[in-house]
Amino acid sequence: MAERSTPANARQKWVVADMDTGRPAPLPVNDHAEPVPAPLANAVFSLCHIGGGTNCVVDGDTIWMDGLKIRVADIDAPETHSPRCAAEADLGNRATLRLKQLLNAGPITLEQVGRDEDRYGRKLRVLLRQGRSLGDILVSEGLARPYQGGPRTGWC
Repeated sequence: MAERSTPANARQKWVVADMDTGRPAPLPVNDHAEPVPAPLANAVFSLCHIGGGTNCVVDGDTIWMDGLKIRVADIDAPETHSPRCAAEADLGNRATLRLKQLLNAGPITLEQVGRDEDRYGRKLRVLLRQGRSLGDILVSEGLARPYQGGPRTGWC
């Protein structure tokens, strides 16, 4: 099969199937209806720390999935590894646990919006379930803030 290139600003989608159904993931497509690689067919997420992992949640806005480190592109969550105060650490831990719960609640879609990676080499993706951003859910619950790039404000 010939390899196809996609524009840098193309929105790409990947589908992650539910482990409970055992059904294969649908063929993912981007805005140009070209096939794009699906990084993972099934996923159950656990917790992990800064080091690498497979299908685990690092914090409220970072996950490892199938060997890829992914930054949840549409939110900023409190830090858990270097919090500036006890309130940030507590909120960060709650955001981390909630993201794990959301990821394990059923199939998700990863959508690339804008650039592919951040300056730390993390893949930038919006996590969606039935068209709703998991990041938006965290924001609505007070566990994260909307993020579109640029400087971030503190949590203390």
